[in-house]
Amino acid sequence: MFRRGEAPRDVCLLAARGVLAPRAHEQLALLVILADDDDAEVAAQATATISRLPAAALSAFLARSDVPEEMREFFARRGVEPKMPPATAEAAAEPLLDTLLDLPSVDDENDEQDEKDDEGQSRVLSGLPVADRLKLAMKGTREQRAQLIRDSNKIVATAVLSSPKLTEAEVEAFVKMGNVSEDVLRIIGTNRSWLKNYTVVLGLARNPKTPPALSMQMMHRLTEKDVKMLTIDRNIPEALRMTARRMMIKAKDR
Repeated sequence: MFRRGEAPRDVCLLAARGVLAPRAHEQLALLVILADDDDAEVAAQATATISRLPAAALSAFLARSDVPEEMREFFARRGVEPKMPPATAEAAAEPLLDTLLDLPSVDDENDEQDEKDDEGQSRVLSGLPVADRLKLAMKGTREQRAQLIRDSNKIVATAVLSSPKLTEAEVEAFVKMGNVSEDVLRIIGTNRSWLKNYTVVLGLARNPKTPPALSMQMMHRLTEKDVKMLTIDRNIPEALRMTARRMMIKAKDR
């Protein structure tokens, strides 16, 4: 989203302050992108944040074997070189500037039911500023992630998928939701680790919000029983049902 220029300006400013990322990879990648942003204020903020990065931690992170060469070159131009053996540097994954320590309170003292009711919890969360919702998406509770994955701001919703606390069981639940965005389902559908889980694959194939091209890819990984169920599922696109029927006809011919 940031590379394509789809992120709103206020969100870019948050990212330029290092607010959005729970991991060093993401934090630095965003800062590298935004340091050259067309918006002078965003670029200046990203540059200022980069100057605040602790030198030793940054050098240790850059020594990791999985750091892109583009990122190393960016910091090399600023006089920062990898200084820790890769074997030791693998542990340097935490954000170099942890801006997610102080989580906002979401309790609503005027409505006791809010703490028990999904709709009430959703109202409380949706009333928070974007920065606070992003913090909770990445470091909040399981219940808060379940609400924020459906946030109208797609950057908040997709930030849930970056949470270090996210479990595979939660991802299984997300793909079954009818009110998550295509962006959320697309990210899940391109994560090789999550696609090893058959429940996730089936959920993507059956979710009407999944981009059709992705649904088609999932179908070829389903059991014959589940493909047969898709032939009569009125919630999925007609093109997907027709493909399922053709697959069943070929299966019978064999």
